Amino acid sequence: MSLEFLSGEWFAKVKELRDAAGNIEAPAALADLVINITVSGDDGEKQLALVAGMIEEGHHGDAETTMILPADLAKRIFIEGDQSAGMQGFMSGQIRIEGDMSKLMVLQTAQPSADQVALMKQIQELTA
Repeated sequence: MSLEFLSGEWFAKVKELRDAAGNIEAPAALADLVINITVSGDDGEKQLALVAGMIEEGHHGDAETTMILPADLAKRIFIEGDQSAGMQGFMSGQIRIEGDMSKLMVLQTAQPSADQVALMKQIQELTA
């Protein structure tokens, strides 16, 4: 099953996978990290949040930082795990940051737990 990245069905399946995984422990660096993400694409804007290293639908009230970027770049960074795409996107102006930019530095250095890696692999497999 392949679901379109950021579609309603995709968010529902990601939530289902996350719920089925139970309490996934995040590395200490990610445990309190909340970043809002606004993704622009052909279907308009989609809002999501990265909470303790996990993707959630919608913006989160506790986020001090918002990242704004195009859908293709968001997919490369958050689904394909291409960290170099993030740096290139930032340097080329495709990624804009509002708020506390230092929160993003945590993402570059934090290593996900084995459980997070396993869940991300499941999410990658369902994403078209």
